[in-house]
Amino acid sequence: MATKQSPKSDIPQGTLDLLILRVTALGPIHGYAIAQRMQQVSRDVLQVQQGSLYPALHQLERKGFLRSEWRTAETGRKRKYYSLTSKGRRQAEYEQEGWKHFTDAINLILTSAQR
Repeated sequence: MATKQSPKSDIPQGTLDLLILRVTALGPIHGYAIAQRMQQVSRDVLQVQQGSLYPALHQLERKGFLRSEWRTAETGRKRKYYSLTSKGRRQAEYEQEGWKHFTDAINLILTSAQR
């Protein structure tokens, strides 16, 4: 009998912004490193594609939740580093509270179905 492995998965719709805001709260970070950190912390379960990540970063920047600056990385390449703004920090807290409320409701349904 084969064991099941958890499938790798794309970020669920509507949660990418929250995850980006939380990752950038740790300090300035470039786009590719944001995707890597999400994948590492999720133990390779969550993967964000560049086609989703960069438009989300640009949108968060336009909304004033992130700011960016070009820096030269250790490799000598120019990279755009993103930082959380105070407005972004408030948005992250708001979205995280909404996510917690949502997951609590899902957990209630899942645990009641086991009775």
